[in-house]
Amino acid sequence: MAQVSLKHIKKIYPNNEKKKKKKKGEPEKATNLKITEEGVVAVEDFNLEIADREFVVLVGPSGCGKSTTLRMVAGLEEISGGELYIDGKLMNDVAPKDRDIAMVFQSYALYPHMTVRENMAFPLKLKKMPQEEIDAKVNESAEILGITEYLDRKPKALSGGQRQRVAIGRAIVREPKVLLMDEPLSNLDAKLRNQMRAEIIKLRERINTTFIYVTHDQTEAMTLGDRIVIMKDGVVQQVGTPQDVFDHPANLFVSGFIGVPQMNYFDAKLVKTADTYAVELDGKTIELSKEKQDRLAAGGVEPQDITLGVRPEHIALLGEGQDMFTGTVDVSEMMGSSVHLHLKSLGQDVIVIAQTMNLQGPQPSHFQTGQNISFTFGGNVVHLFSKDGKNLEF
Repeated sequence: MAQVSLKHIKKIYPNNEKKKKKKKGEPEKATNLKITEEGVVAVEDFNLEIADREFVVLVGPSGCGKSTTLRMVAGLEEISGGELYIDGKLMNDVAPKDRDIAMVFQSYALYPHMTVRENMAFPLKLKKMPQEEIDAKVNESAEILGITEYLDRKPKALSGGQRQRVAIGRAIVREPKVLLMDEPLSNLDAKLRNQMRAEIIKLRERINTTFIYVTHDQTEAMTLGDRIVIMKDGVVQQVGTPQDVFDHPANLFVSGFIGVPQMNYFDAKLVKTADTYAVELDGKTIELSKEKQDRLAAGGVEPQDITLGVRPEHIALLGEGQDMFTGTVDVSEMMGSSVHLHLKSLGQDVIVIAQTMNLQGPQPSHFQTGQNISFTFGGNVVHLFSKDGKNLEF
């Protein structure tokens, strides 16, 4: 079993900025992190229960605290507050080598003077394991990762994807309870990233370990994780399955971070007549689905000014003679199976994704800059956020 429990974990770095004398005319450094008397709070009140063999992904923009959290689990960063448990054992003061974890870094971190076989065998030699057992484990891990033919090569003779496989092999050969991965695919090109994502998905089915994976790429988070943890400025914004986070974002930040292209936002009004909720936008009324109305009613939500969110793929183009909202084509991006339209509409930029196979009106080749387009969306696909950014349905 390899359960991981993080309870009220906190990381504070000493604030050395105040000790430096600011030069005349020098602007203040902008930071969204909380600064206290103790220092800069990089991670604040992080709570998470990770089940045995679960694949959890920490995702967020640069500086959100995800790598710092991972390094605290690894023992590479001291925990400023809270408790870390692995299999029920308190790990705060346990040395990294005694935590039964392994870590894969962004930079591969392979020994250049060693062959692939020697790199993978190195952690087992440190444990003074018998050579026969070392050879068996290295061969087994190499077979799982498809790098058997490279065992006698040195890292410089390998491609980036092959080096990352070796780094993963060196980690899994130890059969750790927890495998930590810190943006392992960020140095690879797009095609290799796609291949390696598939390899990692297959890998987790073949090894009995718990994964904690850090990335800033929301596509990796959505495709790899059983659950994803979205962070911003050291604070957890939402924890959930990829589908749940996509369908029911907790706030404006999550809704904008998850999903490509980003969700469209409109200033609108939530109105209520008797027991029925609707949204008013640009003088038009959009009735909400029963599920959304029930959730708003259960929460006792009052009529108010809101931010209305609609994903680009949930906007439908209308044919001639049909009119709900109109916009002018600013940019048309042909993506093969779909076309991304950037419209000037409702006083802002609006992005629409139209599947080329489903277009009954204008065809992709017909979209021209300056062309007027009509579009609409249903009350079942909209997201309702208060002006302070909270999802009103949850």
